[in-house]
Amino acid sequence: MSKTLFSIGLWAVLGWLAGAWLGAVWGWALLAAGLSIMVLVNGAQLARVAAWARDVEQPPPPSVGPWDDVLAPIYRKLRKDRQEIEDLNRHVDSIMLAAEALPDGAVTLDESMLVTWCNQTASEHLGLNLDKDRGHSILNILRVPEFARYARQDAWPGPVLLHLNSDDQEKSLLLQMTRYGVGQFLLATRDVTQVEKLETTRKDFVANVSHELRTPLTVLSGFLETLRDMPPASLSDEQKHRYHALMLEQAQRMQAIVADLLTLSTLESSPGAQGEPVRVSEVIHTALQQGRILSNDQHVFVEHIADDLCITGSATELTSAVSNLITNAIRYTPKDGTITVSWYLTEDGHACYSVQDTGIGIASQDIPRLTERFYRVDRGRSRATGGTGLGLAITKHVAMRHNAELRIQSRFGAGSLFSLVFPPARVVNAD
Repeated sequence: MSKTLFSIGLWAVLGWLAGAWLGAVWGWALLAAGLSIMVLVNGAQLARVAAWARDVEQPPPPSVGPWDDVLAPIYRKLRKDRQEIEDLNRHVDSIMLAAEALPDGAVTLDESMLVTWCNQTASEHLGLNLDKDRGHSILNILRVPEFARYARQDAWPGPVLLHLNSDDQEKSLLLQMTRYGVGQFLLATRDVTQVEKLETTRKDFVANVSHELRTPLTVLSGFLETLRDMPPASLSDEQKHRYHALMLEQAQRMQAIVADLLTLSTLESSPGAQGEPVRVSEVIHTALQQGRILSNDQHVFVEHIADDLCITGSATELTSAVSNLITNAIRYTPKDGTITVSWYLTEDGHACYSVQDTGIGIASQDIPRLTERFYRVDRGRSRATGGTGLGLAITKHVAMRHNAELRIQSRFGAGSLFSLVFPPARVVNAD
């Protein structure tokens, strides 16, 4: 404004001087010409300002007279606001990335329980497709009566556990509703399938251990009570010897179970086996010597063992796995049966240890569960053979720690083939 007033005053002074020198007509003419020039210049400046107003993202036009003082603070404010918006967008993007990276699912709902957003984890948990399900009721998407009753509550003090079937697999989800903002809800989801399986395994393990130890303890208690209550002279030396032998057998059985449990615990809690080169043929020959003693010359043993084939690993753990497979073959193969033990290098460079028998075999439905702790196809027969029910579980853990694979092939009544296949990376030169 001051510039405009100064310009008008300047033209007025010039007009007065021209009038005093050339006459009043020339003075007024000069003033009118000056004002006209000012109007034209201001019009041009205003047109430039109007053009800038249509695209305020660009810097304002320079040298627009009195508009300079107006446009400069406006542009500074616009630039500051753009910077703040960019910072807010970056923060929002970071928050969204963090939400997508959450191990738990998150679904936002409006006051009508319509889906407004969900992260990738929630999509996997609930089968949501945000492009199709946005704006749809979560009650129509997740059609589970337990969830419907839960979601319609006025408050949600705790989560609800749902068991869903997805692709023929049962999934356990823990869902928690909570309010946030005004008329908005957050549905958090957590997959607890593995946790439930572990809890079930733990309960089964405790029950199985209790069951396995109860039998020998009952036998021991019964014999001890008999020996305590009966007069010393009422039992012959032969009976006493028999009772003592039976009690010793049950005590040794409990000792074997505890030893196998400690072995399993050590395998599970210690790091993977890197070890040193092991001449497996020596381990197998030692296990076969012990196996022949256990067999008492009742079985035929066939050996196909490569003496120069070695692998990197733990000799102690490999001894346990090798012995377990031979012992199982002896226990479940009838008299005069054949047990074939092989140790060789396959065509693709794997090292394979296998034990094949002509025993009772295993039904196909039982094979996937053989490596479970205390799992027995025939409990009565298994106890009669003296097994603890942990041998194959130990063997599987040893295989896993050596990056190997335990393979089981069997047919009921036609024998079994158990193999430990070690990767080429574990194979070393005997020298």
